[in-house]
Amino acid sequence: MKLNFVVQRVLMSSSYLMPFSRARMFSSTSFSAVKRWEGGVSMIQGASRGIGLEFVRQLLENNDKGYVVATCRNPNGATGLLELKNKFAERLDIHQLDLTIESTIEEAAKCVREKYGCLNLLVNSSGILSIPDLLQPETTLTKVHRTSLLLAYEINAIGPILVVKHMWPLLKVGGGSGTKRDCAIVANISARVGSIGDNRLGGWHSYRSSKSALNQLTKTVSVEFARKKDPIICILLHPGTVDTDLSRPFQKNVPEDKLFTREFSVQKLLSIINNAKGSDNGKFFAWDGQEIPW
Repeated sequence: MKLNFVVQRVLMSSSYLMPFSRARMFSSTSFSAVKRWEGGVSMIQGASRGIGLEFVRQLLENNDKGYVVATCRNPNGATGLLELKNKFAERLDIHQLDLTIESTIEEAAKCVREKYGCLNLLVNSSGILSIPDLLQPETTLTKVHRTSLLLAYEINAIGPILVVKHMWPLLKVGGGSGTKRDCAIVANISARVGSIGDNRLGGWHSYRSSKSALNQLTKTVSVEFARKKDPIICILLHPGTVDTDLSRPFQKNVPEDKLFTREFSVQKLLSIINNAKGSDNGKFFAWDGQEIPW
C-alpha cells in the first residue's frame, strides 16, 4: 500500500531577527500593488477540528476585522468550519489542502494570492499521534516501524514546511500590514516531546522525532528569512496537553489542571503570536510563554 493512499484514508480532519520597519522593507510600489486588509489576513492550516478550528473561531469572534483562510483535507466534512462560514461569510474562506499532495498546497496559495495578494499570519496546526490499527506511540524500539516513521514525518514535518514554502511570497508581501505587528508570523504547532534537551522519558519515537524535525526545519527557515531581511517571524508553539481527538487516548494520567480546553490553549497561543517581536524569531515557546530548549 502506498503511503500517500494510507494518509488519505486516515486524515479526515484535519537566529535572530531585528525588528523591521515596513517602510524599509518594501517600496511604495509594492504597497500600492497590494490592497491593505484591515485586521490582516490569517491562514490556519489543519482547521477542520481541534486546535486549528479553535484558532479560526477566536480569530473571527474576538475581532470585528480581519480575514481568515481555513484549510483542511475535506472541507465538505468540516462541520465546525461550515457553521463558522455561515456566521462569517464575508470574512472566512475555506479551501481544500492535503499535506501529502503538494499541488493542493500550491492551489491554496494561488487562491489566497488571487483574492488577497498577501498573508499576515500562517498557523500550521495539523498533526498526528495515533491512528487505530495503523499508528501508535511506540513504548520500545522493537515497536518502531518504517511506515509509522514515514507517516509521522510526512504529516508533522514535511507537510507544514511545504506550506511555509508556498505561502512565503504572500507572507513577504504582507508583513505586518493591517495588523498591530511589525512582521508577518509563521507559527508552527510543535510539542514539548519534540525537544531533545527535555527528553527524559524516551518512547514515542515517531512523534517525537517528527516534531524535532519540524523544529529544525522551522529554525532553518527563520535563519533564511532573517538573512534576506524578510518581514517574517517564525516561531514554534507547544499548546500543552489539550482536550482534542489527538490527545484523548492518552489523557488518563494527565492531572486535571494540566488538561487544557481548546479555548484556553489557543487564547494563550494567540497572545504569544500577537506579542511576538524580532528577537523571538526561530524560538520554541510553551503555551505560557516560557522558552523550551531544543
